Parts: sequence; structure tokens; C-alpha cells
Amino acid sequence: MDAGALWRNAVTETNLAVIVLAAGAGTRMKSRTPKVLHRLGGVPLIGHVLHTAAELGAGHTVVVVRHDRDRVVEAVLELAPEATIADQDEIPGTGRAVEVGLEALPDEFGGTVVVLSGDVPLLDSGTVARLVQAHVERRNHLTMLTAAYDDPSGFGRVVRNEHGEFEAIVEHKDATEAQLRIREINAGVYAFETATIRRVLRSIGQANAQGEKYLTDAASVLSREGGRIEAVQVTDNWLVQGVNDRLQLGATAAEYNRRIIAEWQREGVTVHDPATTIIERDVTLAPDVELFPGTQLRGATSVAEGALIGPDTTLVDCEVGADAVVKRTDATLSVIGARASVGPWAYLRPNSIVGDDGKIGTFVETKNTTIGTGSKVPHLSYLGDTTVGEQSNVGAGTITANYDGVEKHRTTVGDHVRSGSHNVFVAPVTIQDGVYTGAGTVVRKDVPAGSLAISVAPQRNIEGWVVANREGTAAAEAAARASERGPESTTRESESM
Repeated sequence: MDAGALWRNAVTETNLAVIVLAAGAGTRMKSRTPKVLHRLGGVPLIGHVLHTAAELGAGHTVVVVRHDRDRVVEAVLELAPEATIADQDEIPGTGRAVEVGLEALPDEFGGTVVVLSGDVPLLDSGTVARLVQAHVERRNHLTMLTAAYDDPSGFGRVVRNEHGEFEAIVEHKDATEAQLRIREINAGVYAFETATIRRVLRSIGQANAQGEKYLTDAASVLSREGGRIEAVQVTDNWLVQGVNDRLQLGATAAEYNRRIIAEWQREGVTVHDPATTIIERDVTLAPDVELFPGTQLRGATSVAEGALIGPDTTLVDCEVGADAVVKRTDATLSVIGARASVGPWAYLRPNSIVGDDGKIGTFVETKNTTIGTGSKVPHLSYLGDTTVGEQSNVGAGTITANYDGVEKHRTTVGDHVRSGSHNVFVAPVTIQDGVYTGAGTVVRKDVPAGSLAISVAPQRNIEGWVVANREGTAAAEAAARASERGPESTTRESESM
């Protein structure tokens, strides 16, 4: 059952709103990029949080912004066009952020409000759904997630009474020595009853060390009023791990990648070296795919059953067919057909298509090029803006001269063509079906079907040129010695080698 169904089955008389806090400056990232837009698993941090809200089936998603507002809003609306934007004003603090988020909800909304942070990417919808389920079924005024850390420095501490019941949240800078020894911390994930949180936030001030309007003070107010508050401790601390600096970003990204790899392994994918393999969130893999060391699968890449990827391969937004082999390759926005072979040391630039049973070999670069079924470009070639038909072979060292200095032009190669080594196809040009071309040919005009295209100039040997023009060089000295021995001696030496 999906997370949205989980909470909807438990909650049949209410609805859900999610407020995402994304107003902070994130100064510890030391970056021109807003903290919530730093990427993890190919997605901005806030993208993971918005994905969780969407999986919950939230009727309203409000994102509270302030720092670098326009960039954050642009990213949010691209990821979640249905989201509502709320601007935090000059009053600092998470309490004020939630207050302006509540103001963005319809006046008639009276359901459950979940508060999430835009920099907590690993929190999954299942955990939040269970939080909402407990909140509604037990008729709490506030239900929150906590975690126990060996080193809780910097976090707000959760204070409980002698019966283990929630009593208060105390921010680190406001905590006493005894409170600082508490290991249980506030995870910053809350479910509130809407009318209650609206009322309580209006009563909260800024009388604290930071001069901020703390959302955590709402818990203290509710506790003093005798409100029903439940603090639920997670057993997996990574779920509530926030990202505040590059060190935490790196650690969280590594853990996220480890979890993705483990999921695909359980689905029948072989990962030979998880430590050097990267699989981003939107990648899809079929059973019996094998990933070798150094493989990076990014964007919306999909790999079909039985394909072998790597080692040392990066695929970005690519589609790989069944039983294809792709090794030591860098490819972006490309399609590799079933049973095709690509690499090693191949570079597929955007809009490259390799047909079924096709081959792109060693040190081959393609761009905006289609290689037909069964056709081969084995080695040392560049094909740009080119279409190659079926069952053709492009000889070693062939390039398409597709750019005239102003515009790009297209080369078309037909079916069952055999081109010689070191050809240059000067676009625009069409080489029709069944054509052969000689080694070193420069094709400047269309070649009719079944023709042999050659551009051969007679070889001319200018005897004595090296001795006359490169006097004193090793080549000149070797040539002089050979001349003294005579042609018969040179021939005998050549035959004995």
C-alpha cells in the first residue's frame, strides 16, 4: 500500500496540508547556491521533500521562502507546480515561518498540518504517514518525531517528565547543563491540529537567546495547557538527518546512494562494487542488469534486462536496450539499442542513437547521429549530424566534416555501405546504399548506390629531398648511409627484418 493510501485509510474525516520550511540562508554551505537547491541523488534537497508531500497525497503544499527567494521559487514550481508559495517577513524563526505558511492555506481548512524542513531529504512518506495516522487516531494536538544522537550538540533537546511523557523542547543555546546531557533531540517534523497551532503561534514571542519566534515554543505552550503531545522517536536517524554544510551533504548523499543501490540489488540488479557506483533517484533498472565498478547512472537513465554497464561509465538521461554492453563510455541523452556494443572509450553526445546490434567502438565520438541496426563504427571516428543506415561499416579514422564555419550540415550514409579508413565526409553529402569508398577518400559530393568512391592522387617520390633539405638531421644521415649501401642492400635489410 502506498503512503497516501496508508494515511487516507486511517484518516477518513479530515484532510492534510504540508508546510515546507525553505526560508533559511544556509550560510554554513558557503555557497552561491541556496542550501535547499544543492543536489542529492540528482535532485535538489527540497525536491525530495516535495516528492514526499506528493506521495502523501497532501491536499495543500505550502513552501515558505525568503533567502534567494526567486531562485528557490523557480525550482519549487518546476518540481511541484501545484505548490503554494508563502514569503516569510522580517520576523525571524521557524514559528513565524509556519505562521505565514498557515496564512497561505484556505480559511476553511481545518485538517492536519504537517511541517517538514526543506533540507531533510531522506525522510520518506511512509514514516510521515505513520506520524499522521498516530496523530489523528490518538487525537493529539501535536505529534512530533525525535531521534537519539550520541552527539546531540547544536540540536534542541526533548525534555520528558519522570513518566517519560513529553514536557518541552529546549534549544541548545537556551539549555541548562543538565538539559545539554539529554541525547534525544527534536527532529523538526511535526503534525499539528490546525486550529490549535494557529492559536498558539499567535501567543508566542521572541524572548530567547536568538530573538526568534521558535516553533518549538508551541510545544511548550501546549504542554503547559495540558494539550495532548506525543514525541515519537525514530529508530533510523538518517530519516531525519538535516543538511547544513558540505560535510553533511556528502555523508547524506553517500547514505542515500547506498540505500538506492540496496533497493536495486533486491530487485535483481548486480552491483559489483557499490562503493564506486552511483545511481540517481530517477534511474530505472531491469532484472539481470550488471553494473561494474565506476558506473554512474544519472538523470532519467533506464537500462533494460541483461545489459552490462561499465566499468568506468557515465550515462546521463540515456536509454539502454536489453543485453547491450556499454563499457568505459560517457553518454548523455542517447539511446543504445538491444544487443548493441558501445566502448571502450566512447563519447556519445546528445541525440546519439545506436540501433539494435550496432557498435560504437574505441575512441569514437558521436553527436546528433543515428547508427542503424547492425551498423558499426569500430574505432577512431567522429560522426556529427549523421545518419547511418543498416548493416554498414564505417572505417577507422572516419570523420564527418559537418560544420562550415557558419552552419551545421547533415551526412547520410545508406545501408550496407563499406567506407575505407581515414575517410572525410564533407557535409551536406549523401552516400547511397551499397557504396564502397577507398582508404583516404574525401567525399565531397553524393555517391550513387553501388559505386566505389575514391579520391586518389598519384604518389610522387622526390628522391634526395631529405638529404638536401634536412642536412644534419638523423633522418638525413640514415638516408645517406642507405644511399651509400645501394638499393640492393636496403632491400636485403628490409627482407631480413
